[in-house]
Amino acid sequence: MAAPGGSLNCEDFSMFQEVLKAMRTIDDRIVHALNTTVPTVSFSGKVDATQTCKELYESLMEAHLSRDKAIKACITETSAVVGRLREERAKDSDNLSIIKQLRKEQTKLKLMQSELNVEEVVNDRSLKVFNERCRIHYTSPRIK
Repeated sequence: MAAPGGSLNCEDFSMFQEVLKAMRTIDDRIVHALNTTVPTVSFSGKVDATQTCKELYESLMEAHLSRDKAIKACITETSAVVGRLREERAKDSDNLSIIKQLRKEQTKLKLMQSELNVEEVVNDRSLKVFNERCRIHYTSPRIK
């Protein structure tokens, strides 16, 4: 699941969060997806639960990987900006605009790094729910 518009905007943290929110839709709706696609015991003959669980797992993993890459790319980009601003501050330590910009970028970097923790919680929750419903039908490669 790619970011809407093709790439994640690392400049504006609010937009960064909005895009991540949109990218987390599959995780937010995992319970609904499982309820509507994985049959109960009484309906198990009508749907291939193994294939359904496998497809859902693959789409979850794709979404998790794309978000992880996007967050890490923004962290790398913002780290580079922070590094450049630190060099500028070292050359001109009295320039208040550089100091303000550096603090702003450092704050943004910390917020982006905290998104990795949020991502870990979201992923763990989704996989837990997935495993509760699909463990009978499909064993993911991660668990084996």
